[in-house]
Amino acid sequence: MLAAGSSCWNGLQMADGTCMPLPLWAIRSGPRRKIYYDPKEVSAAVVTCGGLCPGLNDVIQNIVFTLEDYGVPPDQIFGIRYGLRGFYDREFKPINLNKKVVQNIHLQGGTMLGTSRGGADLKEIVRRIDLWGLTHLYVVGGNGGNAAANAINQELQNADVICSVIGVPKSIDNDILLIDKCFGFESAVEEAQRALLAGYVEAASARSGLGLIKLMGRQSGYIAMQASMASGVVDICLIPEVRFELAALTAYVRQVMKRKGHCVVCIAEGAGQDIVQHGHAGKDKSGNPILKDIGTHMRDSFKESMEDIDIKYIDPTYMIRAIPPTTNDRIYCKVLGQGAVHGAFAGFTGCTVGLVNTHYVYLPIPIIIQAARTVDPKGRSWNRLKTAINQPDFVDDLASYDQDSSSQIMHEVDYGTRATVVAGG
Repeated sequence: MLAAGSSCWNGLQMADGTCMPLPLWAIRSGPRRKIYYDPKEVSAAVVTCGGLCPGLNDVIQNIVFTLEDYGVPPDQIFGIRYGLRGFYDREFKPINLNKKVVQNIHLQGGTMLGTSRGGADLKEIVRRIDLWGLTHLYVVGGNGGNAAANAINQELQNADVICSVIGVPKSIDNDILLIDKCFGFESAVEEAQRALLAGYVEAASARSGLGLIKLMGRQSGYIAMQASMASGVVDICLIPEVRFELAALTAYVRQVMKRKGHCVVCIAEGAGQDIVQHGHAGKDKSGNPILKDIGTHMRDSFKESMEDIDIKYIDPTYMIRAIPPTTNDRIYCKVLGQGAVHGAFAGFTGCTVGLVNTHYVYLPIPIIIQAARTVDPKGRSWNRLKTAINQPDFVDDLASYDQDSSSQIMHEVDYGTRATVVAGG
């Protein structure tokens, strides 16, 4: 698992101490003076893969707009239905995309093309690309979608089929390696904050109220961390990167309840999996780890261990995924869609477009699918949150949580966290 922000002399530091090599530079995204395709001869396809994310329609729209601006005939731009299987699914054939068709799709959430996970037959996809004479393929997807794009690109080269394959990184969890932020992440944090505020209102309005809100984050806790920081109402934030012990957590919840009369807990869906399952749980069709429901497990555990507690459990996952993007995300999607088309016309293939160190660049797909980007438990972002909400580590020393003096506990937690910030960076 990658600790985002950790570094070594030629790349990024892995959790096991090994160094993941990374390129020393990247190619800037944008239009080129020289293009390698005659726009009149281009035949392009767009496909969306994986889960929903705010901004998918915006990316599709701007890929189509930019293709037509280059001079690609409108009847030579296609949308693949319901993910990569749409290449060979007889029930859902590709649809024609043009400016008129995509004119207002950015006003809606989801994806007008539909989406699905995994199950792609690479040889059949390449056969269809060759049969249809496609010269551009734009794959909008996460780690799984980009891995599929990379595999398709390799298969195309093996079959000697000329087609530029360009990825657009999509991850509502913001877990794409090296990318500053994925489109839809900012929108998700904004909507997640609403759920946290609702949880606070419910908890504060009840006698011994506990608001428990489960947010997205399979391997990376960015949404939970950022939404907790922004809301200002969270007492405890739990993310996949930081292990916790249930006994220590429960003891601290009791302490917060005693001090404030209520408590708000934000938990990412991938947190605490060592508590709810034993052994390897396998992976889904997209290659993501299959998770047990930590939210309902925590809800039931709190009910059993604390009497007279009024728990309000909120899971806004599907409500968050389905919303249209915020203003900043909408602009970001436009730039990514345009950059993807510029990259294809520049003759690139097997690359993805994204924001790295505030610059729009093209990166080789194999680089970004090496591992998931995760929150660094020793980094500044996580320790800023711990300092802001005075959150301790929920391991080992349980005695301190049962002391009567809350001020003493918060004093110890605050100074311990600040020391971590200074030492860990």
